[in-house]
Amino acid sequence: MAKQLNLLAKGQIVSTALHTEMQQSYLEYAMSVIVGRALPDVRDGLKPVHRRILYAMHELGLTPDRPYRKCARVVGDVLGKYHPHGDQAVYDALVRMVQEFSSRYPLLAGHGNFGSVDNDPAAAMRYTETRLSPIGNEALLSEIGEATVDFIGNFDSSQQEPVVLPAQLPILLLNGCSGIAVGMATNIPPHNLGEVVDAAIALVDRPTLDDEKLLQLIPGPDFPTGGEIIGTQGIRDAYRTGRGSITMRGVVGVEQVDTGRTRRSRRSALIVSEFPFQVSKSSWIEKVAALVNQGRLEGISDLRDESDRDGIRVVVELKREAKPKQVLAQLYRQTPLQQNFGAILLAIVDGQPRQLPLREILQQFLDFRERTLTRQYRDELEKTEDRLHLLEGLLMALEALDEIIEILRGAADGTTAKIEFQNRFDFSDRQASAILAMPLRRLTGLERQNLQAEFEELTARRSQLQNLLNDRNELLKALKKELRSFKRKFKSDRLTRIISAEAQTVPAQAISPKKGKPKKGKPDSAQISPALDLSVPEEKVMLEFTHRGYVRRLTPAAWEKQRSKQDPPRGKILDSTEDFSVRVLPVKTGQDLLVLTRDGKAYSTKIADIPPIGKRNSRGEPLVGLLPPSAGADRDTCVEYFVRSDYPNTEQLLLLTAQGRIKRLSLEDLTNMTVRGLTALKLKDDDRLFYGSMTRTGEEVAIATTGGRVLRLTVDEEQLPILGRTAQGYQVMRLRKNEGIVGCATVRPGDDIVLVTKRGYAKRLAVGDLRLSNRGEIGTQALQFATKADTLAGMVPARRDGEVRLLTSRDRFVSLLLDPMRSGNKDSKGKRIADLKSTETIVSLTLCLP
Repeated sequence: MAKQLNLLAKGQIVSTALHTEMQQSYLEYAMSVIVGRALPDVRDGLKPVHRRILYAMHELGLTPDRPYRKCARVVGDVLGKYHPHGDQAVYDALVRMVQEFSSRYPLLAGHGNFGSVDNDPAAAMRYTETRLSPIGNEALLSEIGEATVDFIGNFDSSQQEPVVLPAQLPILLLNGCSGIAVGMATNIPPHNLGEVVDAAIALVDRPTLDDEKLLQLIPGPDFPTGGEIIGTQGIRDAYRTGRGSITMRGVVGVEQVDTGRTRRSRRSALIVSEFPFQVSKSSWIEKVAALVNQGRLEGISDLRDESDRDGIRVVVELKREAKPKQVLAQLYRQTPLQQNFGAILLAIVDGQPRQLPLREILQQFLDFRERTLTRQYRDELEKTEDRLHLLEGLLMALEALDEIIEILRGAADGTTAKIEFQNRFDFSDRQASAILAMPLRRLTGLERQNLQAEFEELTARRSQLQNLLNDRNELLKALKKELRSFKRKFKSDRLTRIISAEAQTVPAQAISPKKGKPKKGKPDSAQISPALDLSVPEEKVMLEFTHRGYVRRLTPAAWEKQRSKQDPPRGKILDSTEDFSVRVLPVKTGQDLLVLTRDGKAYSTKIADIPPIGKRNSRGEPLVGLLPPSAGADRDTCVEYFVRSDYPNTEQLLLLTAQGRIKRLSLEDLTNMTVRGLTALKLKDDDRLFYGSMTRTGEEVAIATTGGRVLRLTVDEEQLPILGRTAQGYQVMRLRKNEGIVGCATVRPGDDIVLVTKRGYAKRLAVGDLRLSNRGEIGTQALQFATKADTLAGMVPARRDGEVRLLTSRDRFVSLLLDPMRSGNKDSKGKRIADLKSTETIVSLTLCLP
């Protein structure tokens, strides 16, 4: 019977702290993803999967002059030999290397359906065929071998694969790269080959070339889908620091098109001929159609796709009264026709991820190319000297042919003859072996001439190689000659125009506004014109917010005309299903609206994006409908809203949760907001944002509880220091059992507040009558209840000309005018202001401001 393995014996178990093991294991996993999967190498610009695909195709002999082979065969070789991952991952990477709209210079050529700019998927790998493209074969694989680059074993050490390909062009810049690793990401835009080669040669000639000259040689990215780049600041940031935001736009022209009804009926139409990089045409059309149906995009009567194999052509037909410039500005603002490319120049350098400026990426490539050429020339020199050594022996043997033949006749065997050759003519062992192996045809005169010519040619080559290896300047000349050769062979005109507010001279090819393709002719340095002013003039409008969560955008004249008809008379009792205005803000269409939601997030939306009401009785647009779907669909989602430009930098955001946690946040923390919004307050699972307002140092805040207590607190660094976005805030006051927050207001010492109980009692109280407290205290009892069962329903500031609408438990609103109310003291119970039924109570308060 076999002896049982005792794993618990002494010495078999090593005690390790769990956190140490988790930390070590996670770091190993992270570095594996960073180095071995997600980020490109700065030398050849490839991720491991791309490198393995190219090398496997090189081994299969799929050069540009050979027939196409099935992609399934290539994927199978890559999986079986080098890349033990999913076949779909390998095929997806192969497809992107074929797509002309994904790569500026595709490294593979494809035969079959490899997808489209409409985001159509590629056909299955059993249907498509591929081979190496000319630039992929020549620039990456023509010099492959152990003499030029290092090789390592594959996953099971059964094959050898290159650590890096001997790239002769900076592929990292030419095709760009995108990838997400663990804790870091890269997003490198593609560039024009001619510009990159010129910049590389300039760096070889002048290593201290300043950034301005480098930016003149490479003015910006060159996307395979064309388009336009607006402004140069993002490009400068990316090239100098390795990170920047580049604004891209599609190319749009204006044409007069037939409407199809009569020959004389023509309307203006926007013709989109190019889209920004990585924007799907079909998805963009769906987005525009959805915005038009929602009423958020006006002035468009028809939308159709007239694209064909000659190019993209999307026709946006405009209404008769619409202005093309204004509609185009809306498209840029609300759709991906204009979007930012977040450039992150991150790559693997010496086995470590580094964020690199443009200069260093080029310098890293040049250093690698110099090392590769040195290894290549050194290997070629060794082979040349070996061949010359043999040729010297063969030529010497032909000069003494009679003696050689005499030795061969008298020798007992080949070994004896070989030793005799070495003794008499001082041949080396290799030379003697070559003489013995020389066929009789080499004795002819022609063959002797060929040997002599080869000897002279190799002698000249040896001198040339020695000169290249001993003189760095000669080596760099060869490097530059090689780069110029690739430029002549694979150069293409710039596809992406760079439009700047300041006219700049950059090498760019003129682009047709209709088709978006380069014009024929010799490329020249074109003067880039200033960017077109597509901004819509700011318009003064009125934003009206209603109780049921709607926002209405009206002109000042329309608001004055309609408010008397839409707003119920002051003091009228309403049904809870009726809607009414709670706040009106005079704004401009160029301003932003900041919206706070109950989950503690902040969203920003352009006021110009709020559609104006189309009919007199229109309810407007749901405020929550202006936010992304992740914000929620409930009308109670939105807690507060502000017009950002109305508040100076000296003001901060005051946030209070339902459980009594308070925080002051700087408005600067809510800049550069994306469509996904930003977290303004970190909340616990069972908490929600209750109140938000603008405040500044020196003001005061009053917070009321259901027990009738009010905490008066000074807004300063001692009581409410400014915190970061992800902070939870401080507990503002101690809450008793079954007690909650029901009101908050930003006040000044001379202000009044209004307290309303659930049984319909109300009292106006001066803020100065409340004791100034510290954070964490219980506050001041500001109200005496008429009955023990009564509690405080809410508190609002007593604003001039304000009105409070009280929602009762029987779904009706009772109006409370604030101006007629007289101030009382904190020991009184207030006055009965609502005629409530026996079981009816006040549920909530809504402050309406004119």
